[in-house]
Amino acid sequence: MIAGLALIFVSLASLLMPSKAELVFAGDAMQHQSQLDAARTAKGDFDYSDCFAAIEPYIKSADFAVVNLEAPLGGKPYSGYPMFCAPDAYAEALINAGFDFFLTANNHMLDRRDKGLRRTLSVLDSLNVPYVGVYADSQHRDSLLPKIVYVKGFRIAMLNYTYGTNGIPVQGDVVVDYIDYPLIERDVLKAREFGAEIVCVSLHWGEEYRLLPSVYQKRLADKLTDLGVDLIIGSHPHVIQPMEMRHDKNGKPVFLVYSLGNFISGMRTVDTRGGALARVILERDSLGVARVGDASYRMVFTVPPGHGKNNYHLIPAEHSGPQTVESWRKGFYNNAIRVFDRHNFKVSADTIPISGYVSDSYI
Repeated sequence: MIAGLALIFVSLASLLMPSKAELVFAGDAMQHQSQLDAARTAKGDFDYSDCFAAIEPYIKSADFAVVNLEAPLGGKPYSGYPMFCAPDAYAEALINAGFDFFLTANNHMLDRRDKGLRRTLSVLDSLNVPYVGVYADSQHRDSLLPKIVYVKGFRIAMLNYTYGTNGIPVQGDVVVDYIDYPLIERDVLKAREFGAEIVCVSLHWGEEYRLLPSVYQKRLADKLTDLGVDLIIGSHPHVIQPMEMRHDKNGKPVFLVYSLGNFISGMRTVDTRGGALARVILERDSLGVARVGDASYRMVFTVPPGHGKNNYHLIPAEHSGPQTVESWRKGFYNNAIRVFDRHNFKVSADTIPISGYVSDSYI
């Protein structure tokens, strides 16, 4: 009797909750040496104020925004590829741009070994930004997981795993969540036990610079779909890969992104100069059950310093930029559109305008 009343209470409470929430996911936030050089001021500190200004309104328009921090905050000396280490100001700039949550499980998070990983977590804690993916030790992991965030009444579990750490092993007690299906399965089931309505698994996977997913990615995505995961968000290849709005065996919607590509970077090949932002709409059905309602994408392009701007900065990829990079922007945009048009399944471009952006600002 009591259990029945509790179930009725939960159902009624769900019906009274907000019926919609909007999430935005960004890809790899890189920090190459050229980006460090551009952001360094005459005083020796770092200024990233120009980097995200053009797309900040779009990020902040979401109820919850997520980014992959692909560089440890290991302290001085700072460095770019192949052993990344970003200044704390970089994380602060991402937060100021509107990001609410950081993913940290990626192949560069041990570039400054265990010490750099621990310092990264200490900085993120001091900035009061939540994260998943790497942990100071097993007790720290147990204290954070399942990581359930509350977004307009939706209970969302955030999980994050990487294929590896460039051959750099853990040397002490720190924990990196590597892609291991039994581990993921346990984490997903535990998240459900703790009341997660939506489960998001973010994966650092795939083959670099390939515009289409590997067989391994497809097989793991299918297994996670069968496991009941609602959102599968991929990163690492540094180029975009297709997206799908699929359904599991019970008919539940599942949004899959194989790769969002680079959010911002100093990379120079055509396909690595930009990436996609995925926008996800969560909704409730007539019984108050949470589900993925819709998903779309918007592309961004990284413009190097010049034309009155001293730093790397993002623009909407569909808009023109400086003439010196127009061939690169068009190449990136056209290649990505070709892939999305041919291989996306029920995921189209977002038509929401980015307020405040003037496409001819370079003229």
